[in-house]
Amino acid sequence: MANAYASLNTSHTPEQVWALIGGFNSLPDWLPFITESICSEGGRVRSLKDPEGNSIVERLQTFDEQQRTYSYSIISSPFPVTDYLATLRVQANGRGSLVEWFGEFTPAGVSDADAEALFKGIYEGGLEALAKNLD
Repeated sequence: MANAYASLNTSHTPEQVWALIGGFNSLPDWLPFITESICSEGGRVRSLKDPEGNSIVERLQTFDEQQRTYSYSIISSPFPVTDYLATLRVQANGRGSLVEWFGEFTPAGVSDADAEALFKGIYEGGLEALAKNLD
């Protein structure tokens, strides 16, 4: 298995950050490379579209409002990986927050390094967009 990790330290409280990103269907609210999110199966599956019209379908695996974290898997996507499981988490960090986005996956047709670089870039780009949306 390969993995990727990115984090963001922000002066915003965990409650402020979680209010923006804590909903499983909230990606279009803060992530510019997801333009649409439609939930099904009682909110446990989200069907996403990116600006180019690519489709990504993800399933919510765990959700903990108290701990401000959720994990999800990919059902289908254009990404060259299988067995994908990622977590988005917000924790108190001094007077602000630490936001972490990380995942593990099995590369399919690409090297571990290429798959890791792809998702590290997605996570880092997402957290940069989050920082802009918080300010």
